[in-house]
Amino acid sequence: MARSTSKPNAPKSSDDKEERQIITTNRKARHDYTIIETFEAGIELRGTEVKSLRDAKAQLVDAYATVESGQLYLRNAHISIYDPGSISNHEPTRTRRLLMHRAEIRKLETRLEQSGLTMVPLSLYFLRGKVKVELAIVKGRKSFDKRDKLDERRARKEIRGIMRGERSE
Repeated sequence: MARSTSKPNAPKSSDDKEERQIITTNRKARHDYTIIETFEAGIELRGTEVKSLRDAKAQLVDAYATVESGQLYLRNAHISIYDPGSISNHEPTRTRRLLMHRAEIRKLETRLEQSGLTMVPLSLYFLRGKVKVELAIVKGRKSFDKRDKLDERRARKEIRGIMRGERSE
């Protein structure tokens, strides 16, 4: 008789994919831009910023990332002030440094030199207790592209409804 070697209450191995705790997403970026490539980066934060993020008090609507002198920075990301914080509270829209390997930053810098490309954050999330940012290299959409995407989404929704046997209006 074969015997199982795994224990039922044993901790999960590091091979299992950890669950992301999403803090906030940038839905406007997915609407306004065509996403070319995505990346994950760490973010350098102060203590009160982490506490505000645990309360999900952040917005990425007008945020973007830049490369300056070999460093990656997140600009215009709004992390609300932590109410119980004292005089050591942070500035809500300060520039925050993003953490990536130097070689990855160089690759990003060469990609961003192409005309019409920029880098925006798509989401902020906790992964194994650390705050991570999902960045994307994007290209701006024209207004007719946005309308086409909405029409395509509406058509897919109607087809799904017909397949389920729902009546169309």
